[in-house]
Amino acid sequence: MSFSNSTLSVNGRQIELPQKDGTIGPSVLDIGKLYAQTGLFTYDPGFTSTAACESKITYIDGDEGILLYRGYPIEQLAEHGDFLETCYLLLYGELPTAAQKADFDYRVTRHTMVHDQMNRFFQGFRRDAHPMAIMVACVGALSAFYHDSTDITDEKQRMVASMRMIAKMPTLAAMAYKYSIGQPFVYPKNDLDYTSNFLRMCFAVPCEEYHANPVLARALDRIFILHADHEQNASTSTVRLAGSSGANPFACIAAGIACLWGPAHGGANEAALKMLEEIGRPERIPEYIAKAKDKNDPFRLMGFGHRVYKNYDPRARIMAKTTHEVLAELGIKDDPLLDVAVELEQIALKDEYFVEKKLYPNIDFYSGITLKAMGFPTSMFTVLFALARTVGWIGQWAEMIEDPSQKIGRPRQLYVGPPKREYVSISQRG
Repeated sequence: MSFSNSTLSVNGRQIELPQKDGTIGPSVLDIGKLYAQTGLFTYDPGFTSTAACESKITYIDGDEGILLYRGYPIEQLAEHGDFLETCYLLLYGELPTAAQKADFDYRVTRHTMVHDQMNRFFQGFRRDAHPMAIMVACVGALSAFYHDSTDITDEKQRMVASMRMIAKMPTLAAMAYKYSIGQPFVYPKNDLDYTSNFLRMCFAVPCEEYHANPVLARALDRIFILHADHEQNASTSTVRLAGSSGANPFACIAAGIACLWGPAHGGANEAALKMLEEIGRPERIPEYIAKAKDKNDPFRLMGFGHRVYKNYDPRARIMAKTTHEVLAELGIKDDPLLDVAVELEQIALKDEYFVEKKLYPNIDFYSGITLKAMGFPTSMFTVLFALARTVGWIGQWAEMIEDPSQKIGRPRQLYVGPPKREYVSISQRG
């Protein structure tokens, strides 16, 4: 990292602010001493122009449509690697050797079971509880079961907690799904790969053998890779903020899951599918495209455009290919919802309005279609997102803990309420 200075003029006074240059991407102005020098704070709703940390994990160039994990293009990782290799990369900073990969896979696989008393914990939920509500509670509760990995000052405990979280998240996600449909829990099997194991825990039943379709397993593995991390998004920032207080890692990840649940974040793929259901059939697509173009109509096409990407989301290109592979493998030809999605995709990619505004189909548009085709209900979409994003959260959390410049998060505010006033007793209030 290189340093230089920039000059800011405030009320006729020249202030020198350090400028920091990263490896790639925009430089930043260090405003850490701005208040001390000027008595002013910055105002940045949504933190759209504020860097809250230094990070070596993920880089996004939204204008060019670039996403890198530790410097590696997402396209290469999704095409040539698997999810656990990506997990290793995000956690340790480098791709593993064959021996390191085998050891990492072994350790994750043998942490997949959860404490047996967790089974009873599930019984406290209503059967119609949303799986995300269950996940928030169960992940937070892990700190009550695994006391030996909650000391964040111990590097070994931090790594054990990281391994446990990556390993147990699929088990908890599958349990949440099984509980919601009234089926018995299916325990993990150590002879299966990460994604095949998860599919089995979700869709197997005790009365018959289950063999994961390798095409679907590979597709889901790729979905996990695409969702593993995405820089300082809302849920990752939430994990870092919670972690800055010294909270244990299980509590921090539970906070991230709660944030991810929002429809503007992790729930976007569920919202996209609901939009397709509202459209109903391909013949109605022109009507809804007209609604989307009408500034006076509140309707918005979900699954198009992105807060960061002003070009085609690189994850969406991979996801589109994966979607069509899954549909071809399953031989789905007469699903009205998928017919709407395919037709809408083609129209939006050619329509001048969408092309001009760069409203390309994003990853949420394709992932919802794919997961539905695989047999997952919409209520599970965000759960799968949380499962995949756990490694990113853990990696970001660990990076923050080890960064000596980090301190407890405490944003400032622009107060616009009443000025100081005197208390009036209730008998005298008019």
